[in-house]
Amino acid sequence: MSAVSDKGQAPSVAETTAAPVTGDSPAQKLKGGIRALRQACRQVVGIPDYDRYVAHMAKHHPGDAVLSREEFFTRTIDRKYGRSGPRCC
Repeated sequence: MSAVSDKGQAPSVAETTAAPVTGDSPAQKLKGGIRALRQACRQVVGIPDYDRYVAHMAKHHPGDAVLSREEFFTRTIDRKYGRSGPRCC
């Protein structure tokens, strides 16, 4: 779509907002930045990222079963604080 319609008038609101959002748009960059910031904050606090786990499983282990959200968090907490988890002493 052109910035000016055939009659020389400014485009309507529908014409200007109907453009698809691309990965390079400021809105997409902001959304990606917010997502990265949320993920970094969760890692600092120690909250595991289930969506990242699902993406990893789909990419690297496509034939394996994916844990449910509840099972994922249960195993993560058990691994972190359970007897089999990392220990300092």
